Amino acid sequence: MDISIVVPLYNEEESLRELTEWIGKIMSQHSLSYEVIFIDDGSKDASWEVIGELAREHDFVKGIKFRRNYGKSGALNRGFMAAAGDVVVTMDADLQDSPEEIPELYRMINDDGFDLVSGWKKKRHDPLGKTLPSRFFNGTTRCMSGIKLHDFNCGLKAYRKEVVKSIEVYGEMHRYIPVIAKWAGFNNIGEKVVQHQERKYGVTKFGMERFVKGFLDLLSITFISKFGRRPMHLFGSIGTIMFILGFLAAFWLGVQKLYHVYQGISATLITDSPYFYISLFAMIIGTQLFLTGFLAELVSRNNPTRNRYIIEKTIGVTQEMD
Repeated sequence: MDISIVVPLYNEEESLRELTEWIGKIMSQHSLSYEVIFIDDGSKDASWEVIGELAREHDFVKGIKFRRNYGKSGALNRGFMAAAGDVVVTMDADLQDSPEEIPELYRMINDDGFDLVSGWKKKRHDPLGKTLPSRFFNGTTRCMSGIKLHDFNCGLKAYRKEVVKSIEVYGEMHRYIPVIAKWAGFNNIGEKVVQHQERKYGVTKFGMERFVKGFLDLLSITFISKFGRRPMHLFGSIGTIMFILGFLAAFWLGVQKLYHVYQGISATLITDSPYFYISLFAMIIGTQLFLTGFLAELVSRNNPTRNRYIIEKTIGVTQEMD
């Protein structure tokens, strides 16, 4: 199969039939074999009934329904598990992503050799309340990840099959899938300007809280990607530096006090100096950070995935699959 199209949705009953017909028309024009996997993220409307009708009418339509709303990341992760196509394309169900972009995204993966191609909604039909925060977070993510993409949050993306089978998406991390993919070793990431449609039915399902959660998830991804397997390198290093600085400061206060006593010079008590408490605080915090790194290292060593590595190719060795 050429393409798996994964469509997460929540209360989108009005647009599903139109989207399915639009996808079918484009795929037929380019003679591509495909499947459409709708992930109903606990919809309260008739979305699942519409998906059932579409599945009976079209053999390429498949559906998965969650018992409750888990979020877009959970829906995408489950869709990635079910996808069978050589190229996996994700798109939103609200008709703001155009299926006409899919053939070119497929070509960029299949012919140009990209691991992942992210859409860039260069001209957006959204209010400033969405576009301005998105620009800020896109800029922050570019700086922290080193990936030069303009629109990390665009729902229209294409992936080589190996990418989606090698990553896990949870929380609000769907907007940072390129960062997760890079962490997994898929560095050939491209971008394509895509057409952004005005919303035709319903209302947006995301509020301002998504930016707070998204920023926290970005910090989580950055930390895990750099120190997930070696937390002692971070906590131990900072803790050791703080302890040494605090110890040297306390040692200097002690030497200074002994010098004054030896010379018969009147001097205040060490405990009357604010620098004593600052140095003591630094040593305590340094010790706690070191112990935190030590405990995190123990937890990491007991992680069942600590030696899980993504193998690209082998020669003369049979690769065992999970």
